[in-house]
Formats: sequence, structure tokens, C-alpha cells
Amino acid sequence: MRKFFTVMGGNSSKHEASPTPPPPPPSPLFDKPWRDIYWDLNQQALDCVRKYKPSIEGQQLRILLHGDVGVGKSSFINSVQSVLRGRMCVEALVDNKATVCFTKGYTTYTIQKGGPGSFYPFMFNDIMGLSTNKGILVDDIILALKGHVKEGYKFNPESKLSEGDQFYNKSPSDNDKVHVLVCVVPADTIPLMKDEVIKKIKEIRINASRLGIPQVAVITKVDEACPEVKKDLRNVYRSKCIKQRMEQFSANVGIPMNCIFPLRNYHQEINFNNNVDSLILSVLKSIINFGDDFIDRNLQKVHS
Repeated sequence: MRKFFTVMGGNSSKHEASPTPPPPPPSPLFDKPWRDIYWDLNQQALDCVRKYKPSIEGQQLRILLHGDVGVGKSSFINSVQSVLRGRMCVEALVDNKATVCFTKGYTTYTIQKGGPGSFYPFMFNDIMGLSTNKGILVDDIILALKGHVKEGYKFNPESKLSEGDQFYNKSPSDNDKVHVLVCVVPADTIPLMKDEVIKKIKEIRINASRLGIPQVAVITKVDEACPEVKKDLRNVYRSKCIKQRMEQFSANVGIPMNCIFPLRNYHQEINFNNNVDSLILSVLKSIINFGDDFIDRNLQKVHS
């Protein structure tokens, strides 16, 4: 009788289960935006800014920008000017390759409103960067907050402005003093911020708080920090990366999240972009509101 034997081995690998594929990487975006913004209501936001008028006759809202070298302070001023004037503006000079402080002096920028001689009741001040390499002294920023620095003063990284200097304002008016302090920082470099710069920002913030001055942070270059935001700027409040960078900066310097605003400046465009405008107007409205509240609080103190 012929016997048959089953041969084991050989083809068994054909019947083994395929390895389980790795799970897909987590999405870089939240399912829903974690902060609401009105992308398609720019005209309403513009009208709100145009109608703003301080409660005190002749009062000017002074907004001081500070930050490291090359963070986009001047570009932010130009972007705001462009949106409000309806054409691209480059009044604040920008150095695209800045590795040392490009802005050297205390410069005030007003924004024309309507015809010649008519201006918005707020202004921006640009100053030397907080560079670890011959940057502005914290003492000089504190003097600027108090209104002691005159227009055109050239900052000296080696020594602060002295009372005997011709650019020292001995008797600052309310219009000379700062009403909102804005820290500008690029989203792509937040993880690389040097301890010395963080220390300076915290010191400036402490002194501004003692004066009651509200503080805002503007996070620039969000498109360079997150590919999803580069694809579509409306992803900025869905981006996990941008939210994490904002939280990291908040933890580093103490500015609360509801006072931190991400945006992208105009820097290469010759035409306007609705989404860029929306983010610029969003932070500008908040800056104006914070500053106006500060002016009203000071007014109440005078009459109390």
C-alpha cells in the first residue's frame, strides 16, 4: 500500500499574516480652530479702526514695539500702514538680511487718514533690537515707556540716555508716554530664543506692568514655522505647531495667551491678501482697545 506524507515547511510563509501597518502620523491640525476670527469681515474691522477716537481731546495712543533683531517690527508697521491706507507702504525701512540692529534711533510713525494733514489718533514707535550683540539697553526702553526719550535719539548699546542729554525729555506729556507695549517675535525662532533675550523681555514686561501699561505679543512669520499655514493662512488657529509656539513663548515671558496674536506681515507682495489683512486688523483692534482702556483708567485716577 502506497503511503502519502504531508511535507511541512516550504510554503508555510505564504500563509503567515502580514505585519500590521504602522498607524498614520497625527494630523498637524486641530479639527476645529481653537480661536475664532472673522476672516470675511475686514471692512467692518477697518470701519471700527477708522472710527476710533480717544475720550480725551487731542490724546494720541502711543504703541511701542520691541524685540530681537530681524523679528519684523518695521515690517509690522509697514503692514498696518498698508492695510489702513489701501496701498503698499514701506515708510519704516527694513533690512531683509539683518544680523545686527538695523533700526538705531527712536522713530515715530503716524498713519495718514484721508487727506494730507489728517492722521489716525495712534502712532507706532520703532526702536533698536534686543540683540545680545550691541542691542538696546533695557534702561532705555524703560525711559521710552515713561516718555523721556525724544524723537530721533540714537540708542547707545554701551550707555543709557542721561538726563543731561538734549534728547532726554524732562517733562513728558501724556502723549509722549507709551500706552501699549508690543513684543514682536518670529514663530520659527521661538524654540531658539536666547536666554539673555528672554531675560530682557521679562525685565521690560515687569517694568511696563509697574506702570500699568498693557502688553501684547505679535508672533510673525507663522508661514515659515508651519507648512500647513504656508499652504493656507486660515489654518493658523488650527495649527498645533503655532499654538505650541505661542504657549512656549507665553511660558517663557509671562504674556497671557489672550494677549498673543499670530500673523504674517507683508514683505514680498505687491497686492493685498484678504487673510493677511484679517490677522493684521485682528491684532490692531486689540492693541487699540487695550491702549484705550489704559488711557481711560488713567483718566479715572485723575478725577478720583
